[in-house]
Amino acid sequence: MPLISLRPPSDLSDPPLLPARPTARQAAPALALFVAIRVLCLATLVVWSRLAGRSAHELLARRWDSLWYVRVAELGYGYTLRAPDGRNLSSMAFFPLYPWLEKALSTVLPLGPADAGLLISALASVAAAWGIFAVAAHCYGRRAGIVLVGLWAALPVGIVQSMAYSESLFVALAAWALYAVLTGRWIVAGSLACLAGLTRPVGLAVSAALIVTAALGARTARPTVRILAGCALAPLGAVGYILWVGARQGSLFGYLDVQSGWGNGFDGGLAFARFLADGITGTPSAALVAVLLAALLLLAAWPHWIGVRQLQPAALVVHSAVVTLLAVGAAGYFGSKPRLLLPAFPLLLPLAVVLARSRPWVTYLTLTVMTTVAALYGAFWLNGSGPP
Repeated sequence: MPLISLRPPSDLSDPPLLPARPTARQAAPALALFVAIRVLCLATLVVWSRLAGRSAHELLARRWDSLWYVRVAELGYGYTLRAPDGRNLSSMAFFPLYPWLEKALSTVLPLGPADAGLLISALASVAAAWGIFAVAAHCYGRRAGIVLVGLWAALPVGIVQSMAYSESLFVALAAWALYAVLTGRWIVAGSLACLAGLTRPVGLAVSAALIVTAALGARTARPTVRILAGCALAPLGAVGYILWVGARQGSLFGYLDVQSGWGNGFDGGLAFARFLADGITGTPSAALVAVLLAALLLLAAWPHWIGVRQLQPAALVVHSAVVTLLAVGAAGYFGSKPRLLLPAFPLLLPLAVVLARSRPWVTYLTLTVMTTVAALYGAFWLNGSGPP
């Protein structure tokens, strides 16, 4: 007996199972659960930071990538920092939609760009939870949607959802783009995918989800103008920004040069494999980190197999697969790997469906344990020395 049973629609024009936008009343339990989990995690961070003599607000809004988004918002592109190890760190590594919104919001509200970023992330995280609920409820029912939102909120790295980072904005755009695909609203899907591509380079995962879904549907039905237009719109954000950076750098592959300056790039996972091997043979703490990251990869591989085997919609499978491939295959700072997997929320669907069909106490206990771990780990993580 399969764990999940889902027959994908035979025609891209099949009617949606839910309305074009699930109402706030339908999503209210999921959103309430999401807010409760996030508030508990933030409260834990505040208490932990005070005991450590640090500012939770500073950790959330004015460190690491948050500072680079503020620089783009205030100075535009072109800022370069020479790192102590000789690397040239350029602000063009950061995609523009999030800092554009920071600048716009700080212009109309009495907030600096950093605090505007916190507000954007807070609102976007709720929108992301709503979109995640919509996707799961459309495929597996309302209860599965509520549970999936709880699981996503209670991820160990979920504190990033509340930081002045672009993850929450990206997931909101990606989730609603995927829902638009599932419900046959291709222009909306393409527009949201385009905006997702202006938010993070992994926006190409959303574009791939649209295009592969359209290609699979074309085997049984001729694509409509709306489908073709949506697929054409989807990659314009990411591709447009990458080409703009190339023009500024005087090279078609200028964006790759910028990423190289940060020590990033795509090598298919070779650098990551070396990192794991060095960690396992290194100090006990390094070995523990390597083992945990390896375990995370194994846990991420299982839902991919379940999704393919049990006929999850192609858009969800492709999106998660590309997000995972880009996260694992990228060289660079390996402590960020778990954060880079945050947009792959469909990987939690198999567990969400199991919990939705389990006894209530099993679901409550699972979410309680996960929330406790997320609250403690998030506070520990941000009060550490390295960036998330």
